[in-house]
Amino acid sequence: MTAQAAHLDTERLGPYLAAHVPGFGQLVGADKFAGGQSNPTFLITSTQGRFVLRRKPPGTLLKSAHAVDREYLIMAALAHTDVPVPRVMHLCEDDSIVGSMFYVMDYVEGRIFWDGRLPDLPPADRSAIYDSMNAALAALHKVDPAAVGLADYGKPGSYFERQLVRWTGQYRASETHPIREMDELIAWLEHHTPEDDARVSLVHGDYRLDNMIFEPSGTRILAVLDWELSTLGHPLADLAYQCMQWRLPSEGAFRGLGGIDRKAHGIPTEAEYVELYCRRTGTEVIGHWPFYLAFSFFRLAAILQGVYKRSLDGNASNPERARRMGEAVPMMAGMALEVVGAR
Repeated sequence: MTAQAAHLDTERLGPYLAAHVPGFGQLVGADKFAGGQSNPTFLITSTQGRFVLRRKPPGTLLKSAHAVDREYLIMAALAHTDVPVPRVMHLCEDDSIVGSMFYVMDYVEGRIFWDGRLPDLPPADRSAIYDSMNAALAALHKVDPAAVGLADYGKPGSYFERQLVRWTGQYRASETHPIREMDELIAWLEHHTPEDDARVSLVHGDYRLDNMIFEPSGTRILAVLDWELSTLGHPLADLAYQCMQWRLPSEGAFRGLGGIDRKAHGIPTEAEYVELYCRRTGTEVIGHWPFYLAFSFFRLAAILQGVYKRSLDGNASNPERARRMGEAVPMMAGMALEVVGAR
């Protein structure tokens, strides 16, 4: 990782934040969080409190990637809904301050869980946390985009068709060597995209456990983070993306729920989680579920390929983890092909 990605120019940043963030005071320190692959994120300490700064990475970037301005826009729009989000305070589009666009939001004190198995919690708390995730996702999909000023946040309709084109392009742009499984998966998805059913909602785009902050000693979600991939889209894209966790390995880099005794752990099965979501959103029928799952695996694989490419270019936020994730791309594509019975 470049020094520019890991550090901020506090000489320029301090006076800027003091002038543009109400009640900021004077800058004391800026420390990069260890997690995160896409947009470098920093804990900002001032004489008046703690804040979080999230910026685009430096260097040459894929078109439309690292959209911190979209993160800022949707969190501001969701501030008065039932969707838990941090309070955003300022968006800086002037690259000269720290070298790229950034925004500032409140620091939310709480817990982030990196392992979907929640090994340090009792079964009752695990059940409650999965229920909280389900409720927050349903709340997001029930928001009227027009009512919160996001009617033009994306193109309505034909979501999966457009997303397949977009992520195929992103994957090809970051392709470092041919991956047979990805080529097969792209071909299958292109030939099996279902007809658009006219469902449109706000979608998070990366809805998973470690993008949430929970109460310090409870199970309620205080904030959903990482809205970079949010848009107007199909609600089942978010649901299927989260349900990948039930199928990913429970060892190695992914810490999924594959092979886990769900009942003994207090974790709902995939079918139970989907049924609960459907009750909360009034969804009666889910057709083409294998396609939605396979597409989710494909999109995640394309994202990981981009992370891997940035590690080779020296722009990854966490280079070592980026390389490990890149190596998992063929596995992800292979799992998708298995879901749809194509191998």
